[in-house]
Amino acid sequence: MNYSPILAAGLLVFVAVSSTSFAAEKPFSIAIHGGAGTISKASLTESQQKAYRAKLQEAIDAGYKVLANGGDSLDAVQVSINVLENSPLFNAGLGAVYTYDGAHEMDSSIMDGKTMNAGAVAGVRHIKNPIDLAKAVMEKSPHVMLSGQGAEEFALTQGYQLVPANHFDTESRYQQLQNAKEKINKAESNPEYQASTGHNYKQSALDYMELDYKFGTVGAVALDQQGNLAAGTSTGGMTAKRFGRIGDSPVIGAGTYAENGVCAVSATGHGEFFIRYHVAGDICAKVKYQKKSIIQAADEVINQRLITAGGSGGVIAIDHRGNIATPFNTEGMYRATRKSGEEAQVMIWRDK
Repeated sequence: MNYSPILAAGLLVFVAVSSTSFAAEKPFSIAIHGGAGTISKASLTESQQKAYRAKLQEAIDAGYKVLANGGDSLDAVQVSINVLENSPLFNAGLGAVYTYDGAHEMDSSIMDGKTMNAGAVAGVRHIKNPIDLAKAVMEKSPHVMLSGQGAEEFALTQGYQLVPANHFDTESRYQQLQNAKEKINKAESNPEYQASTGHNYKQSALDYMELDYKFGTVGAVALDQQGNLAAGTSTGGMTAKRFGRIGDSPVIGAGTYAENGVCAVSATGHGEFFIRYHVAGDICAKVKYQKKSIIQAADEVINQRLITAGGSGGVIAIDHRGNIATPFNTEGMYRATRKSGEEAQVMIWRDK
C-alpha cells in the first residue's frame, strides 16, 4: 500500500503528539532531606554550606538517575539515602550521633507504596547502611521491624558484613556528645533543679531535649514512571540518648509512609512527637480522605497541629502526580527536590 507524502507526514505528527502526551502522563519526581533543626546562617561557613549543598545535589541526582532510566522508586529512595548515610555531614550511617554511653544506635525504615510492604530496623550498631537492611527485612523476612542484635543476626543470614563500631566515629559528633552530657549533668546536679523536679528522669530528659540534640535524620521519597511511590528514612537518633531510645524513623506511619495513589512521606525532627501524632500517616490520610493537596496536608500537620503540640521538625512529601511539599517549623531543613525534565532545587533555609 502506498501512502501520500501528506498522509505520511500526518501520521508522523500523530505519533509525535501521542508520544509526547504519553510521556506527559508518566511524570516522576524525587525529594530528599538531611535533617531539620537550628541551622542558622551564622553557624555555617561558606565552605560548610557548599559541602552540604554538594552532598545533597549528589544524593538527589543519584536517585533521579534511577527514575530517569525507568527504575523503581524503592531503588531511587535507597540509593539517595545511601549517599547521605555515607557522608559524615548527616546524622545517619557514617555521621551517626553518639548515645549517652558513647555508642551508635541507628534506625531506618522503607515502605513500598505499591504493595504496602515495609521494613525497618532499630538500634543497630554494626550496619554500614541501615536503609539497605530495612529493605532486606521488607523483602526477605515475614516481619516489618527487627531490632538490635536480632536485626544484625538477620543481616548475617543475608550475607551482610558487619562493620566495627568505630566505623561511625567522627570527632564533630563526639564533641556534640560531650557538650550534651555536660549540660545534662549540670542540670541534674543542680540543687534547685533537683528540688523542682525531684530529680525525675522524665523531666530531666524533657528539659534536655529542649536543647538542639533531637534533630538529624535523612530520608527520601520518590514517584517512578510506573506510578509507584516509595519512602525511606534513616537516622543515628538523638545525641546522648539513653536506654535504647527509638524515635520515629523506623516507625511506619510516624516517620515513614507510602501508599500508591496517595502520597509518600519521610520525616525529621523531635521523634517523640512524630510518633504520638502519627505524622507521616496523618498527612497521607488528609490527602486520601479529605482530598487535600499534598502541600496543604503537609503544612497543616507540620505548621499547625504539630507545632501547636510543641513538636518541631519537618517532612518531605510527594503525591501520585509528582507534586512535592517540604514544610518545616524549624530554622532550617537540608533538602533537595527534582522533577522529571527539571533541574534540582537544593535548599537549606526558606529562601533556599
